[in-house]
Amino acid sequence: MLIQSGSEIIPGPDREGHLSYRFETIPTAERCEKRLKISIDIENAKCGICLNIWHDVISVAPCLHNFCNGCFSEWLRRSQERRATVLCPQCRAVVQFAGKNHFLREVVEDILQADTSLGRSKEDVAILDSHALIQSNLVISSGRRRKRPHLAVDEQTSGPDLSCPQCGTEYGGFRCNQDTVHIPCQVCGGMMPSRSNISVPQHCLGCNRAFCGAYWHSQGVARIDGHPLCTYDSFRPIMERSISSIPFTAHETNRYEQDITERSIRQLGRTLQDVISEWIGKFDNREIDRSRMPLNHADVITAATHICNDCYNKLVSFLLYWFRFSMPKYLLPPDASKREDCWYGYACRTQHHSEEHARKRNHVCRPTRGTHP
Repeated sequence: MLIQSGSEIIPGPDREGHLSYRFETIPTAERCEKRLKISIDIENAKCGICLNIWHDVISVAPCLHNFCNGCFSEWLRRSQERRATVLCPQCRAVVQFAGKNHFLREVVEDILQADTSLGRSKEDVAILDSHALIQSNLVISSGRRRKRPHLAVDEQTSGPDLSCPQCGTEYGGFRCNQDTVHIPCQVCGGMMPSRSNISVPQHCLGCNRAFCGAYWHSQGVARIDGHPLCTYDSFRPIMERSISSIPFTAHETNRYEQDITERSIRQLGRTLQDVISEWIGKFDNREIDRSRMPLNHADVITAATHICNDCYNKLVSFLLYWFRFSMPKYLLPPDASKREDCWYGYACRTQHHSEEHARKRNHVCRPTRGTHP
């Protein structure tokens, strides 16, 4: 798999049982212009439960077998109703973790592109998606309880306890049982129970990562000594957020364009928060083209959607592009209104290594050359 320059790689938890990959940097001169053809046995790309090509493929650990998300989620649910441990459907090893496999997902896309007859019907896909539980790495607990060895006092207080607070104590009317599936928080690393019957989300819709701030807030838990917990500010609805400075990622990290946007807002007698609030309203009313929005599930995100801090900064950057793009030139600062548009617009690479070019040309515009939308 070839990762394009500029792609964002989001690291996951560095703990036992989680999948890890090693990437090799290919020098520009040696980069392949043609896609390599690799022979793959279709039988090795099939789910061991439904025996069809994987859909929304996930991998389980430590055995590393692969299944459809919906198929394994249903297996997980039924297994937890009947036994203390969850066994791999393929090899019967005890499953400790499960998570999405984005590498194999691209392999599946290539297979289906080569042979469309292997694809499933829309009805089958809808059923699988309705059963799918795994959105980020899941820690699957065993029903067997092992006694902890006695620790010295200094060992007991040497670090935070990453276990779930609700495993031992009831909060918000809920207490974990021996079959409860747990999710690690992307920020603090602490555990929370995976619960589908609650009103608050546990995964960010923009990036599919798990965050615990909204969950513990809904349970009335603000702080527990010895347990890492995120604050509500780390994962909250878009409409409840505020911002005081332009994100670093705005305008493709072009600091000249960021400065022009900041001066334009001041020149209009407005604040950044005022502008973003206005454009969130336009966004919610679907007055903005979302095709370049750098978040997952762009079509279903609304002002009431919970998103993480990283995704909020991406959303603000996206809205600031449209704010500037729609602004008449005469409202820009004098030095900015005289600039000509760069042929490559926001997709220009030169703006990142040539300060003169970044300053002389406007890059908050659509490309008129190249293949970018």
